[in-house]
Order: sequence, then C-alpha cells, then structure tokens
Amino acid sequence: MSSISLVKIKEDKGVTLVELMIALMMSSILIAALYRTFIGQQKTYTVQEQVVDMQQNVTVSIHRMMSEIRMAGFGNVNNALGLVGGVNGFTQVITPGANSVTIVGGFKQIRRDNGSPITVDSASGNTITLDYTPNSEEFNTEAKRFISIGGVESNKFQINGKVLTLDSGLKLNHAKGTPIFKIQAISYGLGLSDGKKVLQRNENTGGGAFAVAENIENVQFEYFDANGNPTGIPSNIRMVRVTVTARTDMSDPEFAGGDGYRRRQIASNIYIRNIGSYF
Repeated sequence: MSSISLVKIKEDKGVTLVELMIALMMSSILIAALYRTFIGQQKTYTVQEQVVDMQQNVTVSIHRMMSEIRMAGFGNVNNALGLVGGVNGFTQVITPGANSVTIVGGFKQIRRDNGSPITVDSASGNTITLDYTPNSEEFNTEAKRFISIGGVESNKFQINGKVLTLDSGLKLNHAKGTPIFKIQAISYGLGLSDGKKVLQRNENTGGGAFAVAENIENVQFEYFDANGNPTGIPSNIRMVRVTVTARTDMSDPEFAGGDGYRRRQIASNIYIRNIGSYF
C-alpha cells in the first residue's frame, strides 16, 4: 500500500489596507519634503539672479555716465557752444538738473566701418578734406554736424563727400592725420519703458531717448565747484556726484523690506577736467 504525501502550500499574503495607507503617507511626506526643498532652492536661485541683474544694471549705468560726464567739454567745445542755438539747443558744457544732466563734448571719434579712424587729409581756411568718406548716417542731419578737430578746435560744417565746409575759418593749423571727434549733447535722466522706470540716454539729434539700464528707481545729480562747494552755475562746476538707486525686477513677498523689493544704491564723484577754452 502506497502512502500519499500531502504538501501544504502556503499562500503569499498581500499588504493590508493599513500598511498601504502608511506607505502612502510616508511617500507623501517624503515627496512634500523634496518638493519644498526644490521650491526653496529655486526661489533662492531666482532671488540671486535678480540681485545680480540689479547690480549689473546699476554698475553699467553709472560707469557709462561716469565716462561721458568726465569727458564733458573735451574738444574745446566753446566755439561750437557759442554758435547760434549752441549744440542742439545747449549752450553750456554742463546743463545741471537734480534728476537729469546734459553734457556737451567730443565723445566719439569718427571711424570707418572697419573701425579705423577717419582723419584730416588737408585743412586750410574754412575747409577740411578727410582721408575717407564717412558713413552716410554719420552726419546726415544738421544736428550731427558739430566736430572737434584734433580735440582742440570746434566748429559746425556742411559736408560734400570728403569735404567739410566750416561755419567759420580755422584758428589753428591741423596736420594730415589729425583725428576728428563728433561733438554731442548727451542727456541722462529717468524715463519709463513698458511701465518700468529706466535710466535713459538721449543724444538730442531727433532720435529720442533710449534705455541704458532697467529698474533704475532713482537718479540724483549734485554739483560742486573747485573748492568742493555746491553750485548751480554751469561754468563753475568741477565735480558731479551721481547717486543711482536700482531695484529688483520682481517683488518678494517674504522679503522684509516694506514693498518686497531689494534695492542697491551706488554713488560716485566725477571730476570734470575739460571745462575752459584755449582761445
């Protein structure tokens, strides 16, 4: 008689509902923690990015202004300023304002398209012949026809190809190869662009102002004479103090700063070296 062995098969048990709920709860806590960490890091990155952009804005804006304000009067611009109407309506090297300033100077050396300078080929009487025909847009309006020859003599002119006919005769001898600088009246001040305050630069030649830095909340100009005393007399100005306040593009509700915007302020003293006349 054969015996039959009975094998008891043990069935695998599944998870209970309680175990499933505990696992889901723990997973939810872990995911929430990870999400919170990710959001925190993303917010920190966004804030840092905005602060960097703000600092770059205020630094770039004030450095460009510093460079051009420091050059105010370069090119012995007095003769051009003394013409009827001055340089596009401005008759002073510096026209001061509390929140804006206009400066006149030979800020730009005229150049060919490849970047090499355009210089004097010959000069006598009231005529200058250049060694290259300027770009057609360089002097295409009356507002752009103020120049300084060699940085020492200013005038206004009419142009025909390479030939410049000055409004008055030359007072100095200018050798072949003398550089030519364009005299400009450049204004800086606050304006609006897309509903935001921006620092604007205007060359006063009819093209209007354009933004050089965004989110500039305030700009202030103060003026001082050679002895460091405040002055509002243009001819006495020897130093300009510029204070620029920038803010972040977006408000941070969690930032304890009133309206939630982070701000940076930079102030700089700029000394004027070119006010005066050679003649």
